[in-house]
Amino acid sequence: MTIKTLKERVARAIDEHSEQILEASRKIFSQPELGYKEHHTTQIAIDLFESLGLEVESPIAVTGCRTVLNPQQSGPSVAILAELDAIMVHEHPLADPSGVVHACGHNIQMGGLFGAVIALMVSGVLEHLDGRVVVMTTPAEEFVELEYRQQLREAGEIEFFGGKQELIRRGYFEDIDISMMFHALDLGEKAALVGPVSNGFIGKKVRYIGKSSHAGSAPEEGINALNAATLGMMNIQAQRETFKDRDRVRVHPIITKGGDIVNVIPSDVRMEAYVRARTIEGMIDANEKVNRALKAGAYAVGADIEITEIPGYLPILRTDSLDELFKQNVEALGFAGEVIDGGDFTGSFDFGDLSHLMPALHPMIGGVRGALHTKEFAVIDEQKAILMPAKAMAFTIIDLLFDHAAQAEAILESFTPLMNRESYLQFMQQISKTISERHMS
Repeated sequence: MTIKTLKERVARAIDEHSEQILEASRKIFSQPELGYKEHHTTQIAIDLFESLGLEVESPIAVTGCRTVLNPQQSGPSVAILAELDAIMVHEHPLADPSGVVHACGHNIQMGGLFGAVIALMVSGVLEHLDGRVVVMTTPAEEFVELEYRQQLREAGEIEFFGGKQELIRRGYFEDIDISMMFHALDLGEKAALVGPVSNGFIGKKVRYIGKSSHAGSAPEEGINALNAATLGMMNIQAQRETFKDRDRVRVHPIITKGGDIVNVIPSDVRMEAYVRARTIEGMIDANEKVNRALKAGAYAVGADIEITEIPGYLPILRTDSLDELFKQNVEALGFAGEVIDGGDFTGSFDFGDLSHLMPALHPMIGGVRGALHTKEFAVIDEQKAILMPAKAMAFTIIDLLFDHAAQAEAILESFTPLMNRESYLQFMQQISKTISERHMS
């Protein structure tokens, strides 16, 4: 049996099951759910996997599920991942009544994962591979609804707000050697982009505590927490020239509570912010400057301040050999000259955390129109957006695990992780803290 024959089997299986694959993706799109609430989406995955005779573990982190396609096999383990959650974009024409919609394309990822799983299972190729194929549907990639996630943390249901972070903590990647998934992106006429790099970030919740008084008759008796917050944001602006260009720093705070009523001096003002940068060192440096700026706002008016630091995501690191395999497979599917090599993203993905622990593949796939997280985002070519990457991922698994998993073993031999699970968790726990300064007498 040759690699070419195995890939032909997989491609034929995806074509034969294309309507089932696409319908599953559409079904997920029709009932979007936010992070750690993806019960319906998880059930769709469970039902499909069980229909293939697979044993499924669920939930794995509040929601989500895991299965192994060939548990009896030995050798390197390759994980195929896809994300369950949607995002909130009220202006999107297909958003549900609460504004939730798959405007980041995670339903597309799920469709591609389903296609790869179906093809690998029904085509008979697994018996010719020397390694395990693990599948995980992962919750909570979008870093939203922080108050809800804080409630889950306080209830002991999670420690980390991001789904892959939580799965790392729970040990679900301890037996995984290589991870892969794909993400949708408007690439114009191009089919795919390999080797993206991205920013990581530290999240923060900020509370300024002042003293209320009548805003009209006795403002001098109060301490205006909104003024403290305004000064804090102005101080951040004054720091921007100190950020190194190569660190690609982004800081974007919002005020989530500006006061209670207009004729009372605000005594309780809340903010949220991300501090993003291209490297871990850049994240920490920028975060220290931002905290200094926020504290100065409180000091200026005599308010108290509490800053709660929340571990965000790490920058994505590329594994060139995996990118090259995927690129070759996309081109073999009829897209020669349509694969971009390298991309620079100042947004963040929780897949970046995995890329610090193991070889990781995270291509961007076309077939969509409009920027992520906007009302314009839409699928315009399901074949390119869903079925093509399903084939390319399955092809890449065949490449990695064929012939005693020679390709996978070579990649693992040359890869040096920047962190292991222990050092990763230690880093994340160091980030997670609350800083308080009191200035009111």
